[in-house]
Amino acid sequence: VIEDSRTFSLALRQFLEAETGLPVTTCGSLKELSEIIVAAPGAYTIAVVDLNLPDAPRGEALDWTVSHGIPSVVFTATFDLATRGRIMEREVIDYVLKDNELALPNLVNTVKRALDNRNTRILVVDDTRTTRKVLAHMLTIQQYAVVEAGSGQEALTILEANPDIQLVVSDYYMPDMDGFELARRIRRHHPHVRLLGISSSTDRKTSAGFLKAGAHDFVSRPFVLEELQCRIASSVDTLAQLRQLQDLAARDFLTGLFNRRHFFERGRSLVDEAREMGLPISVAIIDVDHFKRLNDRYGHEGGDKALAAVARGLSLSAERGFNLLARIGGEEFAVLFPGADLAEATRLSEAIREAITREPLALGDDAFALTVSLGVAEIGPRDALDACLGLADRALYVAKQGGRNRVCADVCEPAQAAAR
Repeated sequence: VIEDSRTFSLALRQFLEAETGLPVTTCGSLKELSEIIVAAPGAYTIAVVDLNLPDAPRGEALDWTVSHGIPSVVFTATFDLATRGRIMEREVIDYVLKDNELALPNLVNTVKRALDNRNTRILVVDDTRTTRKVLAHMLTIQQYAVVEAGSGQEALTILEANPDIQLVVSDYYMPDMDGFELARRIRRHHPHVRLLGISSSTDRKTSAGFLKAGAHDFVSRPFVLEELQCRIASSVDTLAQLRQLQDLAARDFLTGLFNRRHFFERGRSLVDEAREMGLPISVAIIDVDHFKRLNDRYGHEGGDKALAAVARGLSLSAERGFNLLARIGGEEFAVLFPGADLAEATRLSEAIREAITREPLALGDDAFALTVSLGVAEIGPRDALDACLGLADRALYVAKQGGRNRVCADVCEPAQAAAR
């Protein structure tokens, strides 16, 4: 943060460290800035730059950050058309004005968006190399990961090979297919990808054609750079909101773990992926011991606390790698262990049991000894996930019959369960 106002500087540091988790260095002059950059070249992820400093009244500090390859956001109280021109020609991420009470939150959101943009991959499609490179460069300044295609067919090939592409920015005129046809094909085969159309056509129906073909937005050339940036940012924000809604729909409200529906949807895919790679995969079912007794004694609030405690223990001990955790029923949980055979899954399940048992549950004045029983099964080369859950459930029944608070694998007998 390069800011000569100590009040703004302190507030920015606190806001940014709290919101981004990154350490923030502050300085109040061009002299300090040059010393900091020379002392630690390449150390800074992003810069927030006041345009007017006592020893740098015309944006010289911004020149320093940009010339040293530090993505920069301008924070300024002085603004007119000439100032805007000086800012934009320096290829900054954005500028935020110190003109209202929302200035600090707006600045923090701008910085957070720039950091998040690094996880957003955008495909730029244009058959004219020069215009494609200009647009790709603009998006790179905004910190997006950019992929380029010179034709509609190349764009479709790249989309097939890169499922992490979230947004396509496409010109209308291309030699093999126009933007309308590309939009239709993307909508048909990649429904989760958003598309923004661009055209220099003076025909006002071009925008309607793009939107009816499946594009989510349209910008005419020559475009105002900031308008294009805002429209792309809006599409990216919409994608983030959709992902958040999808995640909420896949989560159990009480525990925060995935729900039953997501477990089966994602679980079947994980089973197929493990088989393709020749890896073992196993599943465990976890049941809270004496849950009905606990619920009767402490009420639903006590039961909810017990379920939340099990979920915390499960997350701490098993939420690593590609494991899939879920609450699949009232007091039942499940874990899918890609890459684990029966012996390894049994060992991991034992660690889960111990982690949950170590933490007594405080209910009122009582410290309740919370325990769980687990049934484990390995999924064979031709077995369905549902059928193997049945095997794990049978092993869970044996664990319950054997005295609870234990792990039982597949078809083990009660005596073997007790030995575990």
